[in-house]
Parts: sequence; C-alpha cells; structure tokens
Amino acid sequence: MRFDRHTVVLLVRPDDAPDLPQDALDRIQDAHLAHQAGLVEQGAVLAAGPFLDGDDGRVRGFVVLSVDPQMARELYANDPAVRAGRLVAQVSSWMVPEGQVRFEQVPVPRSMLEAASGD
Repeated sequence: MRFDRHTVVLLVRPDDAPDLPQDALDRIQDAHLAHQAGLVEQGAVLAAGPFLDGDDGRVRGFVVLSVDPQMARELYANDPAVRAGRLVAQVSSWMVPEGQVRFEQVPVPRSMLEAASGD
C-alpha cells in the first residue's frame, strides 16, 4: 500500500501565554490570520482552522502543510501568535493511504473581520 505523507502543525496555547489587553490580542489574531493566508497563497498550507469545543482547550488549531517538518517549524516560528508567545507550534508528520485526503484551494480569511463577515 502507498501512503501520502503530510506535515501537520497543532497550534497549542502554552500555560505561560502572556496576558494581554484585548486590542493587542485582536491585532495578534489578525496578524496570525494574515500570516496563515500568506502561507496558503504560497502553497505551503493545504488546510487550516481552529478547534472548537475540544476536550483540551489549549489545543487551538490544526494545519496541514505541503512542506517538510523542518520548513513547517521555520514558517511557524514567524507566525505572529507564536512570536508573541500566545501559541506554540507542535510539528509532526502524518501518513494516510494514498489519495484518501484531497485538498481544494478555497479563499481563507486574512482577518477576524473577514472571517466574521461570512462572505
């Protein structure tokens, strides 16, 4: 059997994440979304999104990438939320039977305002 291998990133809120005013958190989140959208446009990110209602509230998001694990580490070291200490990127390889998972190019939000607009 053949397998497709992808790199995945879990975005996790560290226990020591800095407490920041809401306006700073909003700026970091918008910068995080813009960074993520840029990685989608570059073809590095195949799919990404937040987790909701999970058993572990520290696990905030999931990303599937087309790049190797080391490149994923480098890309997420530059994520504004990671740089601000609000998230930590945990990188792994993920294997699935060949062709089982397919990714389509779709628009992604570059800000919270864009995400909330529903368009």
